[in-house]
Amino acid sequence: MKFFSCTHQFDYSWEEVSTANWRKYGPWNNKSEHVIGVDTLSRTIDPNTNILRTERLITCKQTAPQWVRSFLGSQDTSLVYEVSYVDPAAKRVTMCSQNMTWSDLLSVQETVVYTPAKGGRTTFEQQAKVIALCGGWQKIKNTIEDITVERFKQNAARGREGFERVLAISREVFAEQREQKRNEQQRAAL
Repeated sequence: MKFFSCTHQFDYSWEEVSTANWRKYGPWNNKSEHVIGVDTLSRTIDPNTNILRTERLITCKQTAPQWVRSFLGSQDTSLVYEVSYVDPAAKRVTMCSQNMTWSDLLSVQETVVYTPAKGGRTTFEQQAKVIALCGGWQKIKNTIEDITVERFKQNAARGREGFERVLAISREVFAEQREQKRNEQQRAAL
């Protein structure tokens, strides 16, 4: 079993980050070309807590090294199941994901949390647990886990970079929308 963890601060408010989070796999993110589909399976709001719970299935182009693909099969897509919770009262977004493809051989469980930070910023915390489930051969298990954690680390850096772009574009779009709304309100007042 291997672990990956990182913390980052975005120079955007929690409101901006939690809203832009739903756009992070869209066309604004040039670092997420590997994501070829995001399907929302369910979305509910708890009437007592107002927590929004969303289940999604994320389809990605397979990026496993060739030697791994030859061992595990030539499948060119992978599926990830994600459950997220948006708690507006606590200002906390929690996203938990689990690989579905090759889950009988490798388990990758990821948790991402966004919370407000000082100065109008947002703290991003990411943790992943990687477990190779192939039987017996500890050296092979360790190698697979090490490679997976290293790829996870590289992908996490690309993901943060792409999300920064989404945040910047979102800020511009929201500023334009606010300006347009102000103009409409001023015209209506005349």
